[in-house]
Amino acid sequence: MYNLLKGKKGIIFGALDENSIAWKVAERAHEEGAEFVLTNAPIAMRMGQIKELAAKTNSEIIPADATSMDDITNLVEKSMEILGGKIDFVLHSIGMSVNVRKGRHYTDSKYDFTTKGWDVSAVSFHKVMNVLYNKQAMNEWGSIVALTYMAAQRVFPDYNDMADNKAYLESIARSFGYFFGRDHKVRVNTISQSPTPTTAGQGVKGFDGFISYAEKMSPLGNASALECADYTISLFSDLTKKVTLQNLFHDGGFSNMGVSTAVMDKFTEE
Repeated sequence: MYNLLKGKKGIIFGALDENSIAWKVAERAHEEGAEFVLTNAPIAMRMGQIKELAAKTNSEIIPADATSMDDITNLVEKSMEILGGKIDFVLHSIGMSVNVRKGRHYTDSKYDFTTKGWDVSAVSFHKVMNVLYNKQAMNEWGSIVALTYMAAQRVFPDYNDMADNKAYLESIARSFGYFFGRDHKVRVNTISQSPTPTTAGQGVKGFDGFISYAEKMSPLGNASALECADYTISLFSDLTKKVTLQNLFHDGGFSNMGVSTAVMDKFTEE
């Protein structure tokens, strides 16, 4: 490997199992020389295998509900104690829609479900940055990355209110990123990843269709979870010190395509 993160310290949210992008990021960060704390909601930790990842990467786990300011404060303070200093990188890999889980159609949303999903998927990012910013917990030229999807810009009917959550997440990254950059020289970006068969992603109706269509549309094909981890590592590294406030498409070119020959051929088959 390249030792891109040698000596750097971080917090990684959202590793559930080996299909998780956050899991792959943790593995790659460890390979590149970083030390970090793993965190997830207590209920998610019971469902996943995060202890295996912690053992593999010599990391400690701090349970935290990312919607709770008390939990986030505790997480940041304990992480700095464990890691012996300020934080260099943070990955926010959190998303959840109760409406999707309960099978509610977008046109018939239950709004307390909407509020819960919005809080977990987007407002949590603001809360995390609030604590990091006000505690001055980030080192200069640190990097904060959140994962998103291009349903924030285009209509994917079955993605439901997660599309709204991701749009708000991206806006928070730009708005908070301005202040973090101006005041603490910390960069904030989102990665808009190809549809990826994570545990959460596979819960979306029609997900297999998303993947197949995107694969046919993208000149380079869909980006895998491991490839997303590699891209994330580059944003954590010092090689991207002036990249901030960006929504960065990591999707094999899908986001700039109108139509591809593979899709046209599919629709013009005899």
